[in-house]
Amino acid sequence: MLVGTTLPQFNADAEAAIVAAVRAEELGLDGVFVFDHLWPIGRPDGDVLECFTLLGALAQETARIRLGPLVARVGLLPDAVLIHTLMSLHRMLGDRLIAGVGAGDRLSAAENLAYGVAYPPVADRIRAVDVVCRQLRVAGVETWIGGRSAAIRAVAAAAADALNVWAATDAEVAAEGADVPRITWGGQVDLTVMDSAALAERLRSIETAGADFAVCAPINTPWPAALEMLARARDAVH
Repeated sequence: MLVGTTLPQFNADAEAAIVAAVRAEELGLDGVFVFDHLWPIGRPDGDVLECFTLLGALAQETARIRLGPLVARVGLLPDAVLIHTLMSLHRMLGDRLIAGVGAGDRLSAAENLAYGVAYPPVADRIRAVDVVCRQLRVAGVETWIGGRSAAIRAVAAAAADALNVWAATDAEVAAEGADVPRITWGGQVDLTVMDSAALAERLRSIETAGADFAVCAPINTPWPAALEMLARARDAVH
């Protein structure tokens, strides 16, 4: 199983996120992933580093580790602009880029509307995910679609390389991965209630359920220590 991490992105200081990404690469982690939000969920007054600006900086600061949005939300940018943005990253990163794309959810609407960006009906957003992923795949970009609905799974089966399921149980990974080419997992890991050995066991169970890549969002632990723990768990299951 491959193991990646999110970053300290809900922060005014870009240096913290860049340092964490460089350290993740040094420790042998397989991927670094960036959220596509306009503010920290539930905190409109909070700081956040913009997804693609940060990925552009990480393209320069890293050399091996895979990078991508988890996930880029259709509708924040026009479809053609989103495709162009991800294609530009692909020119910088080549096969290091994983283009995660998603339709957003009920928590996304407030962000869009606060910035004067329309929030189309779900059917329109899912069609946009299909269009974006198909065009990226034609260009050779690896695409993951994030989401848990039957409609988004159908798009992932037809138009993407993998479905990413956030906070899924092992049973959900197995069930939702049955109809798609590949399934990957993402979710928070509280490293105050599990050590590296316990995290490795959790990763093994996710892998047994069918996922081949786990993106961990560590919480409640300082980033240097969290990355060390993720790396030890990754080495135990790789």
